[in-house]
Amino acid sequence: MSACKMDMELDRISSLPSHIMEQILSRLPIRDAVRTGILSSKWRYKWAELPHLVFDNQCVSFSSQDQAVVKNKLLSIIDHVLLLHFGPIHKFKLSHRDLLAVNDIDRWILYLSRSSIKEFVLEIWKGQRYSMPSCLFSCQNLTHLELFNCLLKPPLSFNGFKSLKTLDLQHITMAQHVFDNMISGCPLLEKLTLMNFDGFTHLNIEAPNLKEFDVGGVFEDVGFKNTFHLAVISVGLYANGLKGALGDSSNLHKFFDHLPLLQRLEIQSYFLKYLAVGVVLRNLPKPCVNLNYLSVRISLNDLEEISTAICLLRSAPNLQELEILARTEERTDMGTVTNFWEHDYCNCSLTQLKLVKVTGIYGTKTELELINFMLSTSPVLEKMIVKPASVNGGWEFVKELLRFRRASVRAEIIYLDTF
Repeated sequence: MSACKMDMELDRISSLPSHIMEQILSRLPIRDAVRTGILSSKWRYKWAELPHLVFDNQCVSFSSQDQAVVKNKLLSIIDHVLLLHFGPIHKFKLSHRDLLAVNDIDRWILYLSRSSIKEFVLEIWKGQRYSMPSCLFSCQNLTHLELFNCLLKPPLSFNGFKSLKTLDLQHITMAQHVFDNMISGCPLLEKLTLMNFDGFTHLNIEAPNLKEFDVGGVFEDVGFKNTFHLAVISVGLYANGLKGALGDSSNLHKFFDHLPLLQRLEIQSYFLKYLAVGVVLRNLPKPCVNLNYLSVRISLNDLEEISTAICLLRSAPNLQELEILARTEERTDMGTVTNFWEHDYCNCSLTQLKLVKVTGIYGTKTELELINFMLSTSPVLEKMIVKPASVNGGWEFVKELLRFRRASVRAEIIYLDTF
């Protein structure tokens, strides 16, 4: 390429409108964005105005096997960018495989706390919990906070993040009162994610604007208060062996009492066993009229879990999609459960159900009765997808499925035996 043509190309790049330059820079890894400074004088410090700063594995080349070299390079890049940056920083993300020097992270957060930071993401994938400095809790412009592998001890003066809308806490340690105060102190919170936490065991969720809640971990109790906009819930309890409730209390009733707008519910791991603790109801006092999607992981040999699942089905008159995942580690066959399904046919009609997915079954009599129950009580069913846990006896399984009477003439049964 001739020198004249190269000059023309550079002039064309330099003459780009400012908003186009910003769009280009925003789509580049920060390392490459800084390198655009060599293009022309107009580009030289344009990267220093970027409001979103993301420092992750793309910042440093991993050709070197020396982890100390990699960390030092990342340290140098972050220091260089923050030193030369001017203008507001709306988003800061640091994601790295190893814990950088605590003092370095502390001073970066201190620097950010003096700006109008709105989104902060810190992901430390290895090492001990990073103890979050108190200055982060003064960032009252935060709308999005995402922390991985951190210890949270806010100062006594902390009253929550008044502008926060999204909170994602994973592999987090904090005291019970800290968790309670943080959730109740975020009045605008719309989306809450909690995964693999310790230091607290009671999930007291008081959030008037909460719309989505995703939780997975080991806990003793979960309750909602003033959560009348909550529409999407995914909950997984990772430990078995729950204690029974006292008197006439019901975990099932308590869980759903403040969820009038619930639309999608995923019950994972052993959480159905939690809901089955206490008095199992035939129907919820307040039906879940907005619930249209339900996914349940269940032991098909546990009468209390099955009764709880049936209660949910009876209380969801507008359910359209149902997914049932069998806990295969508890596989046996129980005739009493079969009798239970037969007894309950006439007491539950799934009038709006269109799609059913059944996964992880072996074709036992109990499991076949479950499928028969679904086919017999779903007059508008369009499709049932069955994916067994094993291919053994597959043809006999299919023949049994084809014998079942279907309440819907349009119901199609799809048997998936690919593993």
